[in-house]
Amino acid sequence: MLGEQINSTILPWRKWILFLLCAFIFIPVADAHVVVNNLSKTDAISMYLQLGYTHILPLGFDHILFILSLFLLNPKLKPVIWQATAFTVAHTITLGLSMYGLISPPSHIIEPIISLSIMYVALENIITDKLRPTRVAVVFSFGLIHGMGFASALSQLGLPKNQFFLSLITFNVGVELGQLTIILAAWFLVGKWFSEKKWYRKRIVIPLSIVIAAIALFWTVQRVFFTS
Repeated sequence: MLGEQINSTILPWRKWILFLLCAFIFIPVADAHVVVNNLSKTDAISMYLQLGYTHILPLGFDHILFILSLFLLNPKLKPVIWQATAFTVAHTITLGLSMYGLISPPSHIIEPIISLSIMYVALENIITDKLRPTRVAVVFSFGLIHGMGFASALSQLGLPKNQFFLSLITFNVGVELGQLTIILAAWFLVGKWFSEKKWYRKRIVIPLSIVIAAIALFWTVQRVFFTS
């Protein structure tokens, strides 16, 4: 009975994921070299929701690895979604401050820290087998850093002055939807079938976390020494 209730709750999400993927893949992305000054509410919602989603899927490979790292340690939907939501709230704050001109963090510092945050979460998956209560706070702090990185995605396009807050919130809603797509896809492909297996940690969590940590380390070195 419990399994049937869970399946009946989760199943509608599958339809939403397919709908979101189709909607955002086949709608043309706005030209990032065009500075937006004024938009109607409808245009702002449509444009920035799509930009937020596509900034994660398919364009945000580093953010995809970050979300997957959050998922691997405890692949249950509720704790992972809580972490992703804390991450979204945090990057909404710093993205808004950056786009409003109140902070202006240099990308050559922010980008390596973003890759280090990915490596940190991946290494934590290897070191511990339990989800600590403090992880939400850690993810929130990383979200503040990632939000500054998101600002670079909007630096050329900007946010329309007449719909600034609406566009900001809509962009981050798009990011959250992209994150939820990753989480739900990972749950359907891995978590649902293998998370309760005795070998889950040994054969899935640790190997994948090692790969993610290695990629993040490579990005860190690349961004520190080979990016102008």
